[in-house]
Amino acid sequence: MNNLLVLPVLLPMVIAVFLMFFRKNIALQRTIGVIGGIANIGIAISIVLRVKNEGILTLQFGGWAPPYGIVFVADMFAALLVLAASITSFAVLLYSFASIDSERENHYYYTFFHFLLVGVYGSFMTGDIFNLFVFFEVMLISSYALITLGGSKKQMREAPKYLLINILSSTLFVAAVAYLYASVGTLNMAHLSLRIAEVGQGGILNVIAVLFLIVFSLKAGLFLFFWLPSSYASPPFAVRALFGGLLTKVGLYAIVRTFTLIFPGDPSFTSSWIAGMAAVTMVLGGIGAVAYRDIPRILNYNILIGVGFVAFGLATGIKDGMDGVVFYMVHDILSKGLMFILGGMLIAAARSDQLDRMGGLMKVRPGLGWMFFILALALTGIPPLSGFVGKVLIVRGGLEEGMLTLSLLALASSLLTLYSLIKIFREAFWGTQPEPDDENEMYSDTKHASEISEKAYPERKNRLASVSAVFLMIFVIGIGLSANGVYGFVSQAGAALDNPQLYIEAVLKE
Repeated sequence: MNNLLVLPVLLPMVIAVFLMFFRKNIALQRTIGVIGGIANIGIAISIVLRVKNEGILTLQFGGWAPPYGIVFVADMFAALLVLAASITSFAVLLYSFASIDSERENHYYYTFFHFLLVGVYGSFMTGDIFNLFVFFEVMLISSYALITLGGSKKQMREAPKYLLINILSSTLFVAAVAYLYASVGTLNMAHLSLRIAEVGQGGILNVIAVLFLIVFSLKAGLFLFFWLPSSYASPPFAVRALFGGLLTKVGLYAIVRTFTLIFPGDPSFTSSWIAGMAAVTMVLGGIGAVAYRDIPRILNYNILIGVGFVAFGLATGIKDGMDGVVFYMVHDILSKGLMFILGGMLIAAARSDQLDRMGGLMKVRPGLGWMFFILALALTGIPPLSGFVGKVLIVRGGLEEGMLTLSLLALASSLLTLYSLIKIFREAFWGTQPEPDDENEMYSDTKHASEISEKAYPERKNRLASVSAVFLMIFVIGIGLSANGVYGFVSQAGAALDNPQLYIEAVLKE
């Protein structure tokens, strides 16, 4: 039964509604969240294995066959992203127990957390572009609540920028969907592919394609990313882990799905746009990552480098590039979630987010230090960690297509990633502990790294935060070490992206 496909969306929706009635019972909310998180991981694994054995799965709602009814589609690409998102969100949930204050917990933090997952999973699973808009909005409305929850000055200063950008992109999204329906008379993604192939992609359809690219690029932080570094620096680190690990990947997923399935007919037109945006995003993201000395901005700019890498893979338009996109996106969901968890633990241990006020933490938090070092290598693409295979496939695809300049920029951005993160590792963990000063409130009553560490979290919460980080680290290392086995799944996903007819036949079968 393909009813399994609705469970990743239905389960967090039910949990979110249930938790609304028990907002004061934090223990119950945490328990239900953990049970739901484990269950969703199991469901996602089941979907991946079924797609591996049976091919692309579809679920028709209400007995209406496509293209007239709502349909969920699980190809290997969507299934792998649902699994990666389930693993990452579970780790972030555990980290939330250690880092989110009781005031936020009492004001529906876990309810909004699960509603955001509804939007993320639904975006990956839907086979209808209007319902993609609906799930985007569920995700974004939840993110609006999470980015403002707590009401700090920094949040209130940065949240309007985030809201305005996403409201603008949502408005453009609705307009693009309306123009697309007026042009071809359908909204089912598989049927759209057939209709656009029949009439030929050109003229007004190319304009609509660019409009969709602008919409999804705004949401993913591709090129039009001016809002992201500061907006993502305002909420707690658990929320940043959700945003950095999941939200930008939904925008990237929409770009990949749209331009491999719906608008594949004029690749010379769209690929040049995507390639240019990828180049600018990687370059400016890398420059931003090495230019700043505060941890939040360094980590936020590293999000942009990953976004640019995925866009580069899509721009190649060949099988190696598509395989690299899938592998790298799975890696990026896991590693960016881990990056923000470790970043939050680092700042809590140092009691500052400024590199100039850190140092000596390797003596008291060696486990945190070495996890951060391994993550830096994984994000750079050092073998045998999870980032290596995806980057190699993308760069190889670029070289095969003659994109030498873009390939060199991609390699240069990896070096900038390494430099920016090793800078944190060197100065925060191996540098000399600075003396406290009167202007630095975070150091006002501490003199030694050991005292800083003890005052960061209670020991129980320190252990819980470490468990969440180790949980994700296992996958970051494990995916790299078992790359040959993982590639079997990735190759199946890449084949469907490279040959959209497989998706079309699965959805529109008689």
